Amino acid sequence: MADTTSPIPRTSRLARIDRVWLATGAIVLLVALLDFARVDDVVVFALKALAGTLPFITFAVLAIAYLKATGAENILAKAFEGNPVRMIILAALLGGLSPFCSCEVIPFIAALLAMGAPLGALKTFWLASPLMDPAMFAITTGAISFEFALAKTIAAIALGMFGGFGTLLLSGTPVFTNPLREKPAVGGCCGVKAPFSAKPVWKFWTDSDRVATFRSAGLENAVFLLKWLTLAYVIEGLMSITCQPI
Repeated sequence: MADTTSPIPRTSRLARIDRVWLATGAIVLLVALLDFARVDDVVVFALKALAGTLPFITFAVLAIAYLKATGAENILAKAFEGNPVRMIILAALLGGLSPFCSCEVIPFIAALLAMGAPLGALKTFWLASPLMDPAMFAITTGAISFEFALAKTIAAIALGMFGGFGTLLLSGTPVFTNPLREKPAVGGCCGVKAPFSAKPVWKFWTDSDRVATFRSAGLENAVFLLKWLTLAYVIEGLMSITCQPI
């Protein structure tokens, strides 16, 4: 009987490979084709840079996974209660420290808008949170410097406060008469469902679902950080050899 199974086309196999890894490999291959003697310089530079950043990557991955598994982000909801000015300042500080990506902030904003939270504080958090988080701070400290990471954190907080106070000034105008749709979606591209709806469970390892969340969040962030940092360091290695005399 003839074999009815057909091999997977090569193009399909390539499509399954992450584009970031493909870009990294393409850069190394291009260097090998143009100047094979410099390949080792690029690879060694990237490996040394990754090794120096690895402790910060590990800390960032474990910290974010723990926050996700325990539900510690629920504590941030308290920043949106009370005096509007105090809320904006507190939301800016928490936004600069929270481990949320941009797509996680959206369902959070929708949920708190539905609860009647003021726009100024929400806008502050919306602007500040994606600009800096614990993982980004740790990686920036390891890859560049602590001073640069601190300056970026301050800039994120300042930008959030600027947007928050600006929104507060315009909150009584027709611009923000009805900022929320009738049925806001509280899900997100990062798998966020009903954010800030439960109390944190600090001993998450007693719950199998939370353990699974810890594992998946840790793996997802580890892969994300490693692939992008590898690409960044390979590009930096390429730039370093182009600046060296032949």
